[in-house]
Amino acid sequence: MHMIKTVKPKKHLGQHFLTDLSIARRIADTVDACADIPVLEVGPGMGVLTQYLMQKNRKMRVVEIDRESVEYLHEHFPLLKEDILGEDFLRMDLSKVFDGEKFVLTGNYPYDISSQIFFKMLDFKELIPCCTGMIQREVAQRIASEPGNKAYGILSVLIQAWYDVEYLFTVDETVFNPPPKVKSAVIRMTRNGVTHLGCDEMLFKRLVKTVFNQRRKMLRVSLRQLFAGNPASPEFYTHEIMTKRPEQLAISQFVELTNMVAEEMQRVASKPKDTDE
Repeated sequence: MHMIKTVKPKKHLGQHFLTDLSIARRIADTVDACADIPVLEVGPGMGVLTQYLMQKNRKMRVVEIDRESVEYLHEHFPLLKEDILGEDFLRMDLSKVFDGEKFVLTGNYPYDISSQIFFKMLDFKELIPCCTGMIQREVAQRIASEPGNKAYGILSVLIQAWYDVEYLFTVDETVFNPPPKVKSAVIRMTRNGVTHLGCDEMLFKRLVKTVFNQRRKMLRVSLRQLFAGNPASPEFYTHEIMTKRPEQLAISQFVELTNMVAEEMQRVASKPKDTDE
């Protein structure tokens, strides 16, 4: 049996292997502030981060879609054996990974799917009290951004509704093979105390995506899309909040706006249709 000496980074998987061990150790240490629960590492590649996570004496599993990397991990981390999952993280049922037990999510995330990874985290937020790891700096800035900034957007609102975000440190391009074209950053997200947003969560998500897809426009323009087929009353658009743009709104205002929209949708739906149409 041939030993895999090293895995070549694959462009189509967005692989950039971290080569600086001191940074790998620092990323692994970000889970120390999370509760003492199992760890799931996404995209371990050749295990540069894995080796330090294994020293934490926690239950641990890794999920890797790249066959060659899976083979490499089996050869170099025999202790992990059945904890190496050769699967696509985005398609996994996360409630089965540790038999319904809560866990920390971490990794040097594949850059082209980092946003999708965090949307998936939100779908399983009750199982993931803490998430740490490395992503493109620009995405990290978006996730951590406050209202009023250009970076503030869909990811900022949907994640900050449920998690407290810490931007921990920036990582230079030079510590990767191949070097990405952008700087990277390490963040930590910890579940806040919110158990219910105080509005319809599906509508909240839809509304946030709709208005940020037209972020330069005032809310009274972008919100019209939500009322396709059943237009809202002209009075609805006279509320003071309607002259704002989405990046000016705090999360509590998005919740408020979602309730206003839900109420208006109900009013419009229950209105008797004109018979002369």
